[in-house]
Amino acid sequence: MPRPSLEVADVFRFYGEQYKAVQQGHLSLNQLKVMSAITRCRSAQLGGHQLHCPQCDTNLIAYNSCRNRHCPKCQSSAAKRWLTARQTQLIPVDYYHVVFTLPAAISQLAFYNKAELYGLLFSAASQTLATIAQDPKHLGADIGTTMVLHTWGSAMTHHPHVHCIVPGGGISTDKQQWRACKKGFFLPVKVLSRLFRRLFVEGLRQLFADDALLFYGEMKPLIEPNNFSAWCTQQQNR
Repeated sequence: MPRPSLEVADVFRFYGEQYKAVQQGHLSLNQLKVMSAITRCRSAQLGGHQLHCPQCDTNLIAYNSCRNRHCPKCQSSAAKRWLTARQTQLIPVDYYHVVFTLPAAISQLAFYNKAELYGLLFSAASQTLATIAQDPKHLGADIGTTMVLHTWGSAMTHHPHVHCIVPGGGISTDKQQWRACKKGFFLPVKVLSRLFRRLFVEGLRQLFADDALLFYGEMKPLIEPNNFSAWCTQQQNR
């Protein structure tokens, strides 16, 4: 496969300083370290080693990799292995792509409470899919799904969302047969959306009751119970 003309590292080298200046208040130390690692990956900055071919007496300098788990060059082989393993689990049915996204206001809260709200995003999304799929009015089956969390959007800003790859059917609730969804239609989006919002907001209220949330900056007024309750109601009714 030919090397691409433009890599993520090139984008960081050309526009990284400008981007960091604009997003100064939103980039964590870990994110800055990722940008630095990708920028320096397989460059002279990380040192290198010499490869020698005794047959043609050719020397080649190979620069060291950053080995950061977010680097597209270092993780490409790991991604291929993951994809190969997942393909062995596929069954001969249609698959559907479902995405659950946090709105901007909740994303801001998630920026300060990543572990808690990312975990809630997974649990609310999986419970939503399972509940609606089990409903006899829709599929009436137990389903499985592969879920992958993305925390950055295409604009390289904080944008938490989870991608779900779901087979087009499941095992009937009595465990006796396979129930396929309608061709080209998995589950109604509006029904999924309403339940997901309700489950997520219920989870937010529980986290607040457990004193498990942190509030900074423009989110600080939500530390007051009445303000937080009103804000949760607003998010659920959007």
